Amino acid sequence: MKYIITSVLLIFVAVVSPAQNIEVTGVITDSLQNPLEYANILAVPKAENADIRFSITDKAGKYLMQLEANQSYQITVSYLGFTPKTWSLITQEIAISKSFALQENLNQLNEVELHYTPPITVKKDTIVYLTDRFVTGEERKLRDVLKKLPGVEVDRDGNVTSNGKRVTKVLVEDKTFFTGNSKLAVNNIPADAIDKVEMLDNYNEVAMLKGLQDSETLAMNIKLKADKKKFVFGDVEAGLGIKERYVVHPNVFYYSPETTVNFIGDLNNTGLKSFTLRDYLEFEGGTSKLLEDAGSYFDLFNSDFARYLINEDFKANTNQFVAANIRQSISSNSDISAYVISNNAKTETQSETNTAYLDNDTPFTEDRTSNNTVNTFFTIGKLTYDYDPSFNEDLSFNSFVKITNNDSQGFISTINPAQNNQIATQSDIKNINLKQQVSYSKKLNDNHTGTLEASYTYQNDKPITNWVTNQQILQGLIPLQTDDFYNILQTKKIKTHVANAIVKDYWVLNSFNHLYTSMGINAAFDNLYSNDAQLLSNGSINDFSNAGFGNDFQYQLINTFIGLEYKFQIGIATFKPAIYYHNYLWSTRQNNLGETKNKALLLPQFSTKIEFNNSEKISFKYRLNARFPSVDQLASNFMLSSFNSVYRGNPNLENQLYHSASLNYYKSSFFKGFYLNLGTNVNKKIEQIKTVTQLNGIEQFNSEIMFNQPEHTWTVNGAINKKIKKISYKFKSRFTYNDFYQLVNNQTNLNSSKGVSSTISVESFFRNWPNFEIAYTKDFSNYKAFGSKTKFENDEIFTSLEYDFLTNFIFKADYTFNSYKNKTAGINNQFYNANASLFYQTENSPWGFEMGISNIFNTEFKQQNSFSSFYISDSKTFIMPRIFMFKIAYKL
Repeated sequence: MKYIITSVLLIFVAVVSPAQNIEVTGVITDSLQNPLEYANILAVPKAENADIRFSITDKAGKYLMQLEANQSYQITVSYLGFTPKTWSLITQEIAISKSFALQENLNQLNEVELHYTPPITVKKDTIVYLTDRFVTGEERKLRDVLKKLPGVEVDRDGNVTSNGKRVTKVLVEDKTFFTGNSKLAVNNIPADAIDKVEMLDNYNEVAMLKGLQDSETLAMNIKLKADKKKFVFGDVEAGLGIKERYVVHPNVFYYSPETTVNFIGDLNNTGLKSFTLRDYLEFEGGTSKLLEDAGSYFDLFNSDFARYLINEDFKANTNQFVAANIRQSISSNSDISAYVISNNAKTETQSETNTAYLDNDTPFTEDRTSNNTVNTFFTIGKLTYDYDPSFNEDLSFNSFVKITNNDSQGFISTINPAQNNQIATQSDIKNINLKQQVSYSKKLNDNHTGTLEASYTYQNDKPITNWVTNQQILQGLIPLQTDDFYNILQTKKIKTHVANAIVKDYWVLNSFNHLYTSMGINAAFDNLYSNDAQLLSNGSINDFSNAGFGNDFQYQLINTFIGLEYKFQIGIATFKPAIYYHNYLWSTRQNNLGETKNKALLLPQFSTKIEFNNSEKISFKYRLNARFPSVDQLASNFMLSSFNSVYRGNPNLENQLYHSASLNYYKSSFFKGFYLNLGTNVNKKIEQIKTVTQLNGIEQFNSEIMFNQPEHTWTVNGAINKKIKKISYKFKSRFTYNDFYQLVNNQTNLNSSKGVSSTISVESFFRNWPNFEIAYTKDFSNYKAFGSKTKFENDEIFTSLEYDFLTNFIFKADYTFNSYKNKTAGINNQFYNANASLFYQTENSPWGFEMGISNIFNTEFKQQNSFSSFYISDSKTFIMPRIFMFKIAYKL
């Protein structure tokens, strides 16, 4: 590791020193000496191999530009609505100060023919990049282009940020690209097809609602080159590796004003997962949107489908992925579009977990090994019809379907003081989800705009689980009959019907005062059936229903509400207090016995935003939230949760109630190459549903109660980025605190967890020299339970190198080192991973060739920790072995 870090540092020294730069500064004003913010300054060198340089003025009209010493430049200063000015400059080795006063030209569009386009154009909510001014020709995908745009970053997972704010929607030619997820776009759109990249802040799909609906969406719109329109373009990649490894990855695109077709395929057994849990959450609306309704977020995160997606580390993986998207214009004001995403994967996983159970009376440790073979299949499809007859009217209809069929076979080995056991597991989960949604917006008059949104959802889940062991399990909790082996089968069926509708009126009293009223209804109807039984070796069935198992449970929840929001502006500050009145009516029924309840709640909200200017803002949000239990939590009979857990719901549960508040500060500056994000979030639970656990060794019985002791969650995060010349320096940190009550074996204890994670990194953006990234992350975590503390530390060093050399070659390498410590238990483990590739393609050839190796050191596993209310775990997760690959790429 020391040699790698030393080598990277030597490269850093070598590439930073060659070119000497001088600073050119000044002020751009109009003829009345008023500063012009976002004026463009473009420096075009006369030397062919020198870089084009540019700058943008800040709110005071100041600019700063780094030019190479001893070079000749043609400087052009421009601002929309003003006559551009040019200046010929020969730099020496001293700083230069030069200011410009531009003359307003009201007839500019008719009288002046512009012979250049600024590389960056900045307006209030929009930044436009002309990508040809930043790329060098070696870029292969959109990811490579974005990393060279000032203020834009792409992380290892494919997430895009612009000046510190995350892109949450991707468009191509003004139309949503598949689901709008950035990962599919940045990893598949060819670099040579891109003409412009537009960053659209506060984006709203319905233009008339901008300024009415609060939107934090940052959309990225990709504009294609003219020669890529009405032509099929893309690429096909295929590769073979040692030990029968393979990859086939076609990307085909067609764009025209009337028709759009996108196709992405991926067939591989190299461990690459084309659709992950993060992609699924983004598909469902995005993490930030889902977290506004924590109940929906956690329901999705804990769903059976999500559990199959969450694992991204495997011993073996075969993945078949297809995504197709088509859009057709029916007329000048209506479009129909559809996409299908389908994935079929087979994975093998292995983990080893050391778990310390924290029961005060009899603390003990369990060692568990889990092996699973999982087959995952899903198809997601969506059909959309958009009708926009005018700016004042918009209609959209969506029809959505999701079909999943997942099965797994596993083997669990547990060693603990109470019993050493081995359990074979098998599960089969089938699911269908249908959703119809319509939204209609209309500007009624100059002061009133109305919206209607309605949806209907049908969901049918059919999970079946089988546990087989040669020893009795859950003794005293399930009524097992003595047999040679124990075969336990659980069948569940959950059917859900949900209908929602909301009508909203946006009343614009004047430019500084708005009044919004809304009325709506949410209705949910759930049916849960469960059956647990023992399949005896003689062919008979020992049904557990006589011991209180088995559910046939109906749950209905109807929420009618009315809301009032007042939005007003004072100076640079916008305020929006709101109050919502909800009337909840719910009923439960099991075995012909039921109960109906009613409750009314007032749920206030408040938000404010202070905009000092376009690049500096403070925002605050507060909300009182209510969340009702799921059908599983209410079902009154027993159910098996796992081979060591039995669960029983509580039909008397009511709603949870919790406060949530957030405060965020954002500041960025193109002029200084700088951005800063600071934020804090606080949640306080005042009424909640709490799990009560009876623990006997590793076996547990869980039930639910209403609990009114307060629990708190607090996070503080910050990120700062400063670019100096061709080097970007970044620091980000996150602090988390959580206190929660533990109800185990008739004891109530207040536990807490604290954690700090900080990362410092340096990244280069040279045009003609190797580029590198060095990042160091330090994690501290501290768990306190039963009065004892457990401390963890983790150190991670990440380095990467990318070198374009000899015109046609691209070399890439990365290395990650992890040092993991459980300081309390004295566990210390180190693991590392490295990957490298060499790509060759001549400038005018459609053919490209690549040799690559992943997991160079053949590392076997990763290590991590986790905790719950009564245990702390150290786990090893085994990963894919070393893989050698040779690939051929063909550009269409």
